[in-house]
Amino acid sequence: MTRTLTPTQASRVYDRLAPIMNLSAVVEDKATNELLAHLDLARTESVFEFGCGTGHFARQLMRQAPLARYQGLDVSPRMVALARKALKPWQERAALWVSEGGAPTAQPDASCDRFVSNYVLDLLPEAMIVQVLDEAHRMLRPGGLLALSSLTEGHTPASRALIRGWSWLHGRQPALVAGCRPI
Repeated sequence: MTRTLTPTQASRVYDRLAPIMNLSAVVEDKATNELLAHLDLARTESVFEFGCGTGHFARQLMRQAPLARYQGLDVSPRMVALARKALKPWQERAALWVSEGGAPTAQPDASCDRFVSNYVLDLLPEAMIVQVLDEAHRMLRPGGLLALSSLTEGHTPASRALIRGWSWLHGRQPALVAGCRPI
């Protein structure tokens, strides 16, 4: 069984990391920019983000989705506060809240065109990943898109070696790698 952080532990870790989380864009932006390129946001009406973090990705979404309402949640109160600041120019169309760490079961059926989650599923236990994906499919309107990015096993010898070390650390103390593991 893979060790993961509890929602309370994840909240504590990400509250501490919140001030420097945008530095992760150096390694995450390639994948998130690829997602943005395929989301067809110009005609999107509603975006739901599971794990909004600092709002870095949400800000990019809103710039490309001039008509969309945005809803985002995160387990970290500090992350949500930073996301609110990042989304201030779109505050009439953006709603953010702190999650208790579970799948978004309170959202209505067929309530969004796009369900996105970046570098969050790799924090969750496998059963929770399945729940989040089930909820995403329930929440998506017909023709909607599910857009995900996560830490993987790597694709070059150097990245695979780095991830082996990362996985070793995760296996001993998940908080040392912010709970992230390759999936």
